[in-house]
Amino acid sequence: MPPSKDTDSHSISARNTVFLEKSYPPHPGLYAALESRRPSTETPNVRSLALLFPCILLLESCAFTGQNVDNPSEAATTTPPALWNKASRGQHAKISTGWLTEFRDPRMKALVHEAIDKNNNLQAAAYRLRATRENNITSRAARLPRLDAGGSASRSHSGLGSAPGISSRSYGLSFSASWEIDLWGRLRDLDDATNSDYRAALADYRAARLSLAINTAKAWINLTEAQQLVELAEQTLGDFKKSLSLISRRHREALLRAVDVQFGRNNVASAERNLRNQILRRDEAARALQLLLGRYPSGELTATSNLPGLKPQVPAGLPSELLSRRPDLASGRARIYSSARRADAARKSLLPSLRLTGSGNGGSSQLGRALDPSYLTWSIASSLAQTIYQGGAPSAQARAALQLNKSAIHDYTQDVLQAFREVESALQIDNSLREQEGFLLVEVDQASKAQSAAERDLGLGIEGSSVLEILESQRRAVNARGSLIRLRSQRLQNRLDLHLALGGDFETMEN
Repeated sequence: MPPSKDTDSHSISARNTVFLEKSYPPHPGLYAALESRRPSTETPNVRSLALLFPCILLLESCAFTGQNVDNPSEAATTTPPALWNKASRGQHAKISTGWLTEFRDPRMKALVHEAIDKNNNLQAAAYRLRATRENNITSRAARLPRLDAGGSASRSHSGLGSAPGISSRSYGLSFSASWEIDLWGRLRDLDDATNSDYRAALADYRAARLSLAINTAKAWINLTEAQQLVELAEQTLGDFKKSLSLISRRHREALLRAVDVQFGRNNVASAERNLRNQILRRDEAARALQLLLGRYPSGELTATSNLPGLKPQVPAGLPSELLSRRPDLASGRARIYSSARRADAARKSLLPSLRLTGSGNGGSSQLGRALDPSYLTWSIASSLAQTIYQGGAPSAQARAALQLNKSAIHDYTQDVLQAFREVESALQIDNSLREQEGFLLVEVDQASKAQSAAERDLGLGIEGSSVLEILESQRRAVNARGSLIRLRSQRLQNRLDLHLALGGDFETMEN
């Protein structure tokens, strides 16, 4: 970042500058869109075309103004815009999606890339980024001279009764130019601020891209979890029907009471209801994923029965510098620089401004003479302006810009602290869930063994066995298996939250 020109206004303490050391060079090729063709100055040699000169000038002006600008669209299109080089190539692409290899799920990887290519919200953000890009050209144009041209042609006739009338023609051509000399660098500061706004918008686009990738991966995990819970509900229903058949047989043998049969039927009905609920959850999860993919939300997306694989542990010694690549923090740094440049420009607006102006015009009853440079009247002037009194508005604007700069610094500092909190929380949750999974595996194993033993004892008529033991063992087994499915899904989701908090994978640093 360029050094501040006002120590009191723009000094930033060390605790507020965790990642403010990066500079922002001008974007290459930023002003290519300013190139345009010049209108033809060929003198017409047909006198009858003289009156068409203003129309020709107007049409030429329209061509100049509308060059390289497409017509607005009134209909939606599904064709995505070209991906942004800075947001989609090199390290940025690896930061956005490089973490996918950690989950060892080709289907999830394919869905994430499909969402990036076809998600309508992301494509809308890309077009908004293009609009922001054009603002840079507008800002640059303020530092360049302005040229205007105009032409006129008229013909009049005065009638004198029976005598021949008097006809006259007149032609005119005018040029004007103006240029504000950037004595104090005010316009340069505003141009730098606009460029920084574009870099912030680019970082916001990258943030949206990363967030979409993470949310798509989460939606796939949610769908897979829902599919596993459907299969568990089907298995549970089968177990309850099998137990009901055993209880009914023992009841017919007068070895069990009627109330035991009622308990068994109650479990079957509950399992049927739970199965319908899990199917509904699975279909809703499919619709949510289809929406991210830009597809029609039919709910018919095929799910798999296995959650993505996951490396057992987060690599040790993750450097805190990884946070510097987080798109939201990169955007915050750019906005601090932008606010500082605008504060400088606001202060410099209190100083005098120097403007050069020039004009030329020609007029004659003959078209050739009106266009002849030797008959042109021209003038060049310079002016120095200084605001003497405006009710304190300029000074107030300068102070307001400075306060906005200080606000941006504190916003960024809070964002940095929030980023550290998100990473710390995700790391602690990852460790806790990994330990909980170990205990839950034991719980599932023991509950499954208890269920099998209770069903075997009742089937063999072993003394002391009861229907309540079967029902309780089945309830515990179902709860443990469902908890294991949800915990493993939660571990995957938390790992995705960690990548989002870090701004990408565990290794790649921003160029």
